[in-house]
Amino acid sequence: MISTSDIDTSALIATERQFGAHNYKPLPVVISQGRGAWVKDVEGRDYLDMLSAYSALSFGHCHPDLIEALNAQLQTLTLTSRAFYNDQLPLFCRELAALTRLDKVLPMNTGAEAVETAIKAARKWGYDHKGVAADSARIIVFADNFHGRTTTIVGFSTSPKTRDGFGPYDGGFDIVPYGDLEAVERAMRDDTVAVLVEPIQGEGGINIPPAGFLAGLRDLCRDHNALLICDEIQTGLGRTGALLDSDHEGVTPDLLILGKALGGGILPLSAVVGRESVMRVFEPGTHGSTFGGNPLAVAVGRKVVDLLANGGMVERSASLGRYLQTQLETLTRPYRDTLVKEVRGRGMLIGLELTDSAGPARHLCEKLVLRGVLCKDTSDSVVRFAPPFVIAQDDIDFALKQVTLTLEEMN
Repeated sequence: MISTSDIDTSALIATERQFGAHNYKPLPVVISQGRGAWVKDVEGRDYLDMLSAYSALSFGHCHPDLIEALNAQLQTLTLTSRAFYNDQLPLFCRELAALTRLDKVLPMNTGAEAVETAIKAARKWGYDHKGVAADSARIIVFADNFHGRTTTIVGFSTSPKTRDGFGPYDGGFDIVPYGDLEAVERAMRDDTVAVLVEPIQGEGGINIPPAGFLAGLRDLCRDHNALLICDEIQTGLGRTGALLDSDHEGVTPDLLILGKALGGGILPLSAVVGRESVMRVFEPGTHGSTFGGNPLAVAVGRKVVDLLANGGMVERSASLGRYLQTQLETLTRPYRDTLVKEVRGRGMLIGLELTDSAGPARHLCEKLVLRGVLCKDTSDSVVRFAPPFVIAQDDIDFALKQVTLTLEEMN
């Protein structure tokens, strides 16, 4: 086997393009090492990671507590399937339920799997408890949503690139404008079983709904006997300066979808956490996953829960996130309306929206790579900044300086 240290950046990129499916268009950097908020490429150059693998690396690269939990479990037991109990899953379920103040935990692997699980739970709840006629349950979703890439999920996407060419689609979803409570109320029907919402739309462009939107959804769902499902795969677990983004409005969903950071940036781990009255629709044989709840992943997940409960990570996300957003707003003010349209976000999830005249957001990201900062465009015009919670303020200042220099160059 050839060592990657013997191959340069261009050769590795060419190899992936030759043998890998082209379902991504990565920025031209080949990362080989990571620690905390910094990574190193195969040629020894350092970069500040301001993306955190789309929030999956909230605790940074190779967090020592998470690596310790991984290594300890790796020596004892990695997989049993759900045919048997293992000694880590019961404790993970208890601890995650306590952290989120909900009743039951159903572990899966990826975020999309967890979204599919929540959809199944909502439909079955509608048939078993609301009395909706068989095969007629409907779920309200929002324009510009992103919940994953399975065929069910892309069927209710409004992004042509995500949706087109993968039909026929599942159906049963009603799409309304994001942030519009009146549109939600108009879409409510007797056979509506749930509203599925991202408290902040990440892939849609760091879109933040009007204040009171989530609380209004909670009221509408209560009034119409429907479930509120919050997809907090990207926004949850401290990312927006609270444990859950829904906490900012004091909202407790009926079903909560978690992923990404739940696995500590080490292993895929997701979960649906919900009320007892909803989660009881699952009985043996109705849903499952060979790797879901495997002891290796949930041992890491238990340490993630511990870091969130006791490590000051949420508070750090809130304070450093305020600093990053405030400074970004100040430093980009000279370019407002020429290159920069808006800075928006919450906690450590911030979007820098560019004007049409600035060109695609990817161009800014490509320029920042050359200055040692890694971030990513989301939608055509928004640059996403989502650094690890362990980032130092000096590192944030470094990133801000590179953004400012890049905008000066573009102006």
